[in-house]
Amino acid sequence: MPSVDEGQNAELFAGRVKRECAMTTENLGVEKVERGLFNEVMVPCYNPMEMIPVKGEGARVWDQNGQEYIDFAGGIAVSCLGHCHPAMVNALTEQGNKIWHLSNVMTNEPALRLAKKLTQVSFAEKVFFANSGAEANEAALKLARRWAADVHGEEKSEIIAFQQGFHGRTFFTVTVGGQAAYSDGFGPKPGDVTHLPYNDIEALEAHISDRTCAIMMEPLQGEGGIISPTDEFAKKVRELCDKHNALLIFDEVQTGNGRTGEFYAYQGLGVTPDILSTAKSLGGGFPIGAMLTTSTLAEHMKVGTHGSTYGGNPLACAVAEAVVDVVSQPETLAGVKEREALFRQGLAKINDKYQIFSEVRGKGLLLGAVLNEQWQGRARDVLVAAGQQGLMVLVAGVNVVRFTPSLVITEQEIEQGLAKLDAAIASLTA
Repeated sequence: MPSVDEGQNAELFAGRVKRECAMTTENLGVEKVERGLFNEVMVPCYNPMEMIPVKGEGARVWDQNGQEYIDFAGGIAVSCLGHCHPAMVNALTEQGNKIWHLSNVMTNEPALRLAKKLTQVSFAEKVFFANSGAEANEAALKLARRWAADVHGEEKSEIIAFQQGFHGRTFFTVTVGGQAAYSDGFGPKPGDVTHLPYNDIEALEAHISDRTCAIMMEPLQGEGGIISPTDEFAKKVRELCDKHNALLIFDEVQTGNGRTGEFYAYQGLGVTPDILSTAKSLGGGFPIGAMLTTSTLAEHMKVGTHGSTYGGNPLACAVAEAVVDVVSQPETLAGVKEREALFRQGLAKINDKYQIFSEVRGKGLLLGAVLNEQWQGRARDVLVAAGQQGLMVLVAGVNVVRFTPSLVITEQEIEQGLAKLDAAIASLTA
């Protein structure tokens, strides 16, 4: 992959991408891979953009036609070291020449090394590996229910979660998530799940009881609109869990692994959970998830109570170990906060010109630019216009433009991406 910093001719690179795409489709026995093929062969759960990315390096992506994009989306907070980071490529290549899969009949070196490192950077003493954030959350919820049944009895089963929360797409996790649009229409839901307003201490105090098994929350709501908890709310949740012998589960699938400038977001809140889920950027793009907890709680997940065929896969764990090694460095975490400042400054300048945002929410490199009253419902319009200018962004609902770029994105790439966002918004105001 040519390095942008080496100044290769963009036209030559675009030609190379097109040739490689042609060679790939010939090898597949397909005349040409185009966006239309998605409609022909894929279950229509998604509506992907027309462009098909084929190569990435750092915070840059190229599509089939050699068109270059600055990536402010990061695969939805996944590509924490950008695309094809050398540490990840080397780890995958090295492990790929050793062993790929064993199943949980036995353990493996990458899984053990990674688990040890996760306990070193967090409160946790024990780790369970899965393949995704939803599976990590599923394990967290099952552990909470199992602990409550073992220690307090079957009647202690209520799980409190929060409106607009998001915890995955399994039937249990999507039910605990506070967005009915994702959980309705599939028949009877798992029971004893209560949703309360986020950041509403009075509502929580009024409802929680000794029947409550656990409270599950994001320490910064992502899909729900990039909503940070108040310090008072976060501390009160912990206090009420302690008072009612309930467990506190932090869903750090999106906020974890350096995203907020701390390795885990709870470390910036001064509130420690009993169980934590992590995924997305844990593998930097290679699928992996994990549930972290204490030794005391882990004892309730005895042999046979839970499992995962691919959980702890050597390839995934080797890549994730490389990611943890890079992200946990103090300079990486400090760099996240420096880049947050650059984003906020750039978005403020854009807003001075176009008066489009009412505020910028979030922390670190999990940021949401909230559209003002004149721009209500047009977040996707901004996303599409940005794509046309060569910039990849996200949305968090219809009124928030979301940014979750690489944690090591360069200052030059931030400036170039913000210039493209400026052009995109200009095109919408024309």
